[in-house]
Amino acid sequence: MPAPWKKYLAETLIDEETLQSRIKELGEQITADYADKDLLLLCILKGGVLFLTDLMRYIDIPHEIDFMAVSSYGKESRESSGIVRILKDLDEPIENRHVLIVEDIIDTGHTLTYISRNLEARQPASLKICTLLDKAERRQVEMEIDYTGFVIPDKFVFGYGLDLDEKYRNLPFIGVVNQGMIAE
Repeated sequence: MPAPWKKYLAETLIDEETLQSRIKELGEQITADYADKDLLLLCILKGGVLFLTDLMRYIDIPHEIDFMAVSSYGKESRESSGIVRILKDLDEPIENRHVLIVEDIIDTGHTLTYISRNLEARQPASLKICTLLDKAERRQVEMEIDYTGFVIPDKFVFGYGLDLDEKYRNLPFIGVVNQGMIAE
């Protein structure tokens, strides 16, 4: 019996080996950039979890982690509503900490802009962004991304933390959704 996700896969955009190789490079760069700094990795849930767990294995300096959950999507929609809500806030203050936001994907930039402004108000020593995937052609707001895994085309992707209707986050690769197989 074939895996249920295979019917939704139009193509593999980024295979597991390529993903892990690039994540290792990012971890090594972050290690060099944050040597002797009090680093806090701030994972944006839910999609960033796999990326965070693999990335932190390649960061060879002491660091802490925390989580935020935000939503700009309606329960029945695959499109952003543009209204960002914080569903889970940080557990600890970030004042005078070097904070690196770890995100799965950035497209329009509205959600990360909202999060960044919210966190800047909390007076971190520094605030930077690390994203696995950047859909740069969909950007609607100017923003600086400090660490980017891959710039990808404007395609509906899933796997490696990214969901298809809350499923298939566990896949070890990034796939493009076969649009003909999903209900609108």
